Amino acid sequence: MERVLGIGGYFMRAADPAALNAWYRDCLGLDADEHGLWRQAAGPTVFATFEYETDYFGSRSQQSMLNFRVRDLDAMLAQLRAKGAEVSEDIQSMEGVGRFGWVTDPEGNRVELWQPA
Repeated sequence: MERVLGIGGYFMRAADPAALNAWYRDCLGLDADEHGLWRQAAGPTVFATFEYETDYFGSRSQQSMLNFRVRDLDAMLAQLRAKGAEVSEDIQSMEGVGRFGWVTDPEGNRVELWQPA
């Protein structure tokens, strides 16, 4: 059986695509080029499905949630707060998996930040 090799892209609708790209660059350090190409660090990627009624993604209208691996969750959340981003006060830990925090981008998309164990 032929298999996928990895995530090739993640695409989002935006009322102001340039401003949203700038937010991801300036707040999260996602330095994509003019074509959106971003070379991420090697590491684990989780693919998981959730029950339709989940509140985990925030708004029920959000059908998927982007998750970024981070080196230092506390430092990233502090950086986001300093830039005026909407950061959840909730931090969750999963034994053997890591720590999780959340930020909402300017278009209202909840984004998960994961510091692997």
